[in-house]
Amino acid sequence: MGENNIRVLISGVCGRMGQETAKAVSAAEGMEIVGGCDLAHVGEFVCDVVPLVSERARIYGDLDEAVRLSLPEVMVDFTTPASVMNNLRTAIKNRVACVVGTTGITKDNLCELEKLSSEHGAAVLVAPNFAIGAVLMMKFASEAAKYMPAVEIIELHHDKKLDAPSGTAIKTAEMISSARGGIQSGGDLSNARGETHFGIQVHSVRLPGLVAHQEVIFGGQGQTLTIRHDSLDRTSFMPGVLMAIRKVRQLSGVVYGLENIL
Repeated sequence: MGENNIRVLISGVCGRMGQETAKAVSAAEGMEIVGGCDLAHVGEFVCDVVPLVSERARIYGDLDEAVRLSLPEVMVDFTTPASVMNNLRTAIKNRVACVVGTTGITKDNLCELEKLSSEHGAAVLVAPNFAIGAVLMMKFASEAAKYMPAVEIIELHHDKKLDAPSGTAIKTAEMISSARGGIQSGGDLSNARGETHFGIQVHSVRLPGLVAHQEVIFGGQGQTLTIRHDSLDRTSFMPGVLMAIRKVRQLSGVVYGLENIL
């Protein structure tokens, strides 16, 4: 491995997104896997667990031990909402820059991360979605929101996704609201209408066979406009993950959204 390669630790390396990240990092120029962290396959090597990975990097069950022994420069976290904040606290306190794809990060969490980042000098990039097409979908939706008076969001994911609505849907609603000057709208709701985020109705679908999909439907006088993005395979997220790994160490504080580094 090259002396100037970015040293990457993958938290949640044995999960679906963790394995895709491991394959992408291993194949990419200028970076290498130096360790993994997961509750599965502890003590084994990433190359023996994840196909197409060449690095003989150990999988640890404890993140503090993984950071201390593998000396990463960047940690990529694809774990669960229940564990992500403790993982980030550990990494930031050890001055490891963080790329976060785990959903469930709240505004209070972001405030805490900003404080930790300032104290320890480790940047954090939190991205609700790493697919470039999804980022463009959100950007196009925020532009359309200036001209179309009504909108609802439908997000569809696989049945193993732990949170609902998705981080992408919440981020989209926030961007639409911001484009409208933060105007909140909506009336009485029933359970069939989903949840309200930033004044926008968000509907979640969880079914086997899906990966990650979202459509933003605008309505106006005599017309509708639908903006839709589909991730058909988890490899769709990898160009964004690799971009984040390359750029996160040049950032400062907490950056929320991949669109900020495009």
